[in-house]
Amino acid sequence: MMNSMNNIMKQVDDVLNVLNKEVISNRQFAIDINKGDVHQALTYLKSIGFTQLSIITCVDLIADNKFQLIYILNNWELGLFVIVRTDIDRDNPSYVTVVNIFPGAKYYEREVHEFFGVTFEGNDSSFKPLLLEIWDDIPPLRKDFDPQVYSDRKFEKRDSDKIYRSKIGGVKL
Repeated sequence: MMNSMNNIMKQVDDVLNVLNKEVISNRQFAIDINKGDVHQALTYLKSIGFTQLSIITCVDLIADNKFQLIYILNNWELGLFVIVRTDIDRDNPSYVTVVNIFPGAKYYEREVHEFFGVTFEGNDSSFKPLLLEIWDDIPPLRKDFDPQVYSDRKFEKRDSDKIYRSKIGGVKL
């Protein structure tokens, strides 16, 4: 299997402008590319058998003032995964949708928008709430989100000295 992966990695190197590559396991490798090259990379990878977009996710690199968008693709025939990573600006987190390449990206982009605040130009449904229907704060997976401040603002303080007990099957806990 490693031979197949080496062949794919060489093809990717020959065709794409790869900034960095990393072998993660004998069935998985990652490439870092410029944000302007993501559509070309995804289109090319799809054409050579990476036909399933398994997920799009995001990492908040707050110290570097950027987000890293991560696309994980699967090639079922070879049993290989490729991770495509690119960085975008954290102050203006916006990127062009990849729905035209992978239609299922529509939902992954909604999730990344909801939890990190990244907007995806061309995917109007990315603004619809997916899980956080009444959320009214900064996106909760950003590293500058403070759950304690949010909780103090949204919920009544409880007396933590009280001991709460419940009955389960007649046994007092």
